[in-house]
Amino acid sequence: MTSQINFINDLLWGSILIYVLIGIGIYFTYRLNFIQFRHFKHMFSIMKNSRKSDSSGISSFQALCTSLAARVGSGNMAGVAVALTLGGPGAIFWMWLIAMLGMATAFAESALAQLYKTRDDDGNYRGGPAYYMERGLDMRWMGVVFSICLIIAFGLVFNAVQANSITQATYVAFGWQPLYVGFGLVVLTGIIIFGGLRTIARTAEILVPTMALCYLGLALFIMLSNIDQLPHILLLIFRSAFGFEEAASGALGYTIAQGMINGLKRGLFSNEAGMGSAPNAAASATPYPPHPASQGYVQMLGVFIDTIVICSATVAIILMSGEYELHSSITGIELTQKAISSQVGDWGGIFIAVAIFFFSFTSLVANYSYAETNLIFLKHNNKMSMNIFRVVVLGMVMFGALADLPTVWAMADISMAMMAMINLAAIVLLSGTVVKLAQDYNQQLALGKIPIFNRQDYPELHAQLDAEIWEQLPVLSRPDRDR
Repeated sequence: MTSQINFINDLLWGSILIYVLIGIGIYFTYRLNFIQFRHFKHMFSIMKNSRKSDSSGISSFQALCTSLAARVGSGNMAGVAVALTLGGPGAIFWMWLIAMLGMATAFAESALAQLYKTRDDDGNYRGGPAYYMERGLDMRWMGVVFSICLIIAFGLVFNAVQANSITQATYVAFGWQPLYVGFGLVVLTGIIIFGGLRTIARTAEILVPTMALCYLGLALFIMLSNIDQLPHILLLIFRSAFGFEEAASGALGYTIAQGMINGLKRGLFSNEAGMGSAPNAAASATPYPPHPASQGYVQMLGVFIDTIVICSATVAIILMSGEYELHSSITGIELTQKAISSQVGDWGGIFIAVAIFFFSFTSLVANYSYAETNLIFLKHNNKMSMNIFRVVVLGMVMFGALADLPTVWAMADISMAMMAMINLAAIVLLSGTVVKLAQDYNQQLALGKIPIFNRQDYPELHAQLDAEIWEQLPVLSRPDRDR
């Protein structure tokens, strides 16, 4: 079983997706005029009014926290350690690269999710790739295939990955048996997911910023304590990315291609840019400014925070610790715990266990919310179907708590590769609409206006959009002109 999974993984990542991800990231970076660099400051300034919402949606800040809840978890702590162990320090360069390019891709998919969103039977905003495939491309079949892949990936496999990281971390820190930890996770997760989307958003809004700041604070302390090592570590990453380190040392090591593949895989797993996951949260938001492009900026910020900030913090912790060793059997969350403990003492391992619990737990419930949105798209949103699915999700949480780490990660790699390929094809087909949205938003911003989406400016989209959602909205406050 494991050999077949690894074969499919090697085919998807080694021959297909690695090139597609870079190519489409470059494509959107160019089509959007390097938006992630030119408007970098605006990503932060747009959050000033991010707590505005209405009765149908969550706030932009809650949408950001929900998407970060799904992003920030195993990938940031365990995934970075896996990338370093398998691909060497050079893998981190490729992780950074895919994040910077992926910010433009994230803008595209999240702006489209906002544009084509609709309301469910309870009046809540719902949307995402499946919805823009159906409405924007008139390809419901494509949306159905994507929804099935997302439900398998986020509702099932990724939740097993997060549960696996939690049980491994608590076992290393406290010696707690995975069976009992898994049972506790099932109970806690069940309480949240049976409470609905708004309960998930409120949970993420509280837990994600708190734990991220604590983790970054500890990472900053370790970096400042070892500041003399920082130039050497940066040089090591860049030299290893292009094979100079291996050539200088004469070591066989992993090739450039292997470092690239591991960096891109773990980078995509962590920031999810182009995968089609974060747009499900973006579509649930009431955007401010009231324009689909504003959620594109919010989710670009999410990619930056996840990979460039939080993943880099983990990299610094591991490489400064002296615990890192290429091809070591100690990898994943155990390596991160050992690295922290070597710097701050035994309580470091306990801190990581607590941090990974909260990060991965919020990922569990955010992942479920994505799957729920796609169940609704498939019209399986009656109470019985939803409750059956929730029970299956909880079963996968228990499976992940007890499963073998390499098998779980390999399953996650396949599922996210399938999702990404379908979603990337869709957003390229809709790239003309993405460009028009970005131009409209920035033209209004340049004139000192609050960017407002007006359906009348998009006659070609009238039949595709929900008219009740995208009527021209009133101006609520002064424009944010800081770009």
